[in-house]
Amino acid sequence: MFRAMVRLTVRVDFDGAEGFGPGKARLLELIEELGSIRSAATAMHMSYRHAWLLLQSVEDTFGAPVIVTATGGAGGGGAKLTELGSTVLARYRAIEAQAIRAATGELSELARASATAETSKKRERAGKH
Repeated sequence: MFRAMVRLTVRVDFDGAEGFGPGKARLLELIEELGSIRSAATAMHMSYRHAWLLLQSVEDTFGAPVIVTATGGAGGGGAKLTELGSTVLARYRAIEAQAIRAATGELSELARASATAETSKKRERAGKH
């Protein structure tokens, strides 16, 4: 049986600034997890430059650094979230979780409607042969 996949994506828009959504949140998570911008960018299949530009837009929105970097050397370089970066990520994930909980019933109904439409299309195609 066909099972329709439905998910809610949350994007927070700020007046006069770029929005913050799942892509930027995931980038911050991966920087924290992997310890570098380059590794996070690679994991997301994007260039280092693109990741850096996304980070710059987040920092422009919040007016302060969301990551701190250390240059390479004997101990190696790396990146990690600042307190602000951790707060931004945590607040975004909390908003996302609340929105998903609030919309669960409606999402189920959309999935059901999509599955019904897909079944009808398959029946239609089968009847034409």
